[in-house]
Amino acid sequence: MLVIDASVALPASASPGGFEIFREDLAAPSLLWSEVRSVLHESAWRRDVSDEQAMRSLEAFARSGVRERRHRRLGEVAWRIASDLGSAKTYDAEYLALAELLGCRFVTLDRRLRRGADRLGFVVSPDEI
Repeated sequence: MLVIDASVALPASASPGGFEIFREDLAAPSLLWSEVRSVLHESAWRRDVSDEQAMRSLEAFARSGVRERRHRRLGEVAWRIASDLGSAKTYDAEYLALAELLGCRFVTLDRRLRRGADRLGFVVSPDEI
């Protein structure tokens, strides 16, 4: 199993067969669905993509098979990770916390997040899978 974030889900949703590179089950905290929807809506609102393209990407994400995963300790672990990484916000830490709690790798294209969380030992980019 792999935990993915929006930096991975969005380009995969915009590309035909974009999720096929992942040969493992994909999971994410519930936050991912809000992030994907928000970024696609903003992109259409700014006219960076057409409404139709944004909706196609949203539909592709819905069909992606990414499973929402919850854990009773998610908030507590995200809080600790955010503190350990020196982050004021816990958004990114939720992805990291879920991967830690599930004992799997976290996949991101976010370079800043990757640099900050690399010491955790389970953060990878898609080309490292």
